[in-house]
Amino acid sequence: MFHAIERELSWRRENGKPEGFEALRACKPVVAVGANRPLQDEMMMADYFRETLPPAFHPHLTPEQTWESLFFPSAQSGTVPAPATAKAALAHSQHSLFIGSKTPAHQEMLRILKENDPETVTIVAVGPLTNLALAAAEDPETFLRAKEVVVMGGAIDVPGNVTPTAEFNMYADPTAAARVFALTSPRPASTMPPTNPSLATHQLPAYPTNLSKQLTLTLLPLDLTDQHRLTRGQFRARTTAAPQTTTTTTTNATAVVATPSPLAAWLTIILEHSFATLDALYPGHAGDHAALSLHDPLCIWYVLTRAPPLPLPLPSSPSSPPPSSGGGVGWQPSAGSPEDIRVETTGQWTRGMCVVDRRGRRRRDSDDDDGARFSDNGHWLSDSSGNRVVRMACSPGAEGFGGHMLERVFG
Repeated sequence: MFHAIERELSWRRENGKPEGFEALRACKPVVAVGANRPLQDEMMMADYFRETLPPAFHPHLTPEQTWESLFFPSAQSGTVPAPATAKAALAHSQHSLFIGSKTPAHQEMLRILKENDPETVTIVAVGPLTNLALAAAEDPETFLRAKEVVVMGGAIDVPGNVTPTAEFNMYADPTAAARVFALTSPRPASTMPPTNPSLATHQLPAYPTNLSKQLTLTLLPLDLTDQHRLTRGQFRARTTAAPQTTTTTTTNATAVVATPSPLAAWLTIILEHSFATLDALYPGHAGDHAALSLHDPLCIWYVLTRAPPLPLPLPSSPSSPPPSSGGGVGWQPSAGSPEDIRVETTGQWTRGMCVVDRRGRRRRDSDDDDGARFSDNGHWLSDSSGNRVVRMACSPGAEGFGGHMLERVFG
């Protein structure tokens, strides 16, 4: 991606266009390598979207493999670097868009939280929560310095997208999700996933009993993200309607040669594969009507445009927000937020399912003890147990989000 953006910036300069990407150029992000497997299970992949993307890796679209030396330490410290390594180091020193780190991603996360004031760093998780769970287990109090953790994931009142009940990010590492969600609870032990005796030496430790605060976690589930879409027609219209050209002069003639945006070319290869997959999987997704849900971009839009996180507990609301995320009502949490949303980790058919209590049972008295009872298995009815997740139910509007995103990317 950074390679494609660098080529795009060069192309824009050569064609006299505004470069854009001001924030990226002004503040280089640190890029670190995360965990390569879930906490307790085999790696799960959304293969129907990610298994084959060979056209995206054409030589002119791909950086040299020397990039690997930016992230992985040398096997033998103190040795003279190989020519390829030296070449990568030079390229890194001249790199304009990111800082490569050899530190594991979860430790980079903790470093940033330590080096900044509490309540100033927002973490946006648009994949499985493995790295967040590792950071929280290694240093819970430092992890709780985060202002807010924004999570794309889960399915509450809609079907899942990888199984009938589970969204991919929750399904890929349900144990990690359950552990991170547990930090929102007044009593994290009440919602921690069960331990597996066969993995005793590899399991993360329990959290301390007296943590300084609860984690503020905002969830953007499929219920909301699925309504924000980009159609193939929108993408093609924005990237091909007015192709850029340059004029070249030879000894015999002057010719106009098409020079398409490198970023548009790169994204076209990736998105056309995704649109073709939608054509095959879902009815009504043919041609320009094929629509890709903008799950991850919506989380970034939320962080850029939302007001400060709402204080907990949230005031009660007489009714739930409308099911449509449009309407220009702004960012609105569900009426029940913060909700006790838990992640199933051991179910044969429900792995990664987001579980909520729909029974309408009377809550236990606040001064009641919190011991296990036949009438409250799992401590669902206690005010001192359960998770406290703020679930976003409405955005400023789904209708124009795809076009707005393209405008921000291409200017």
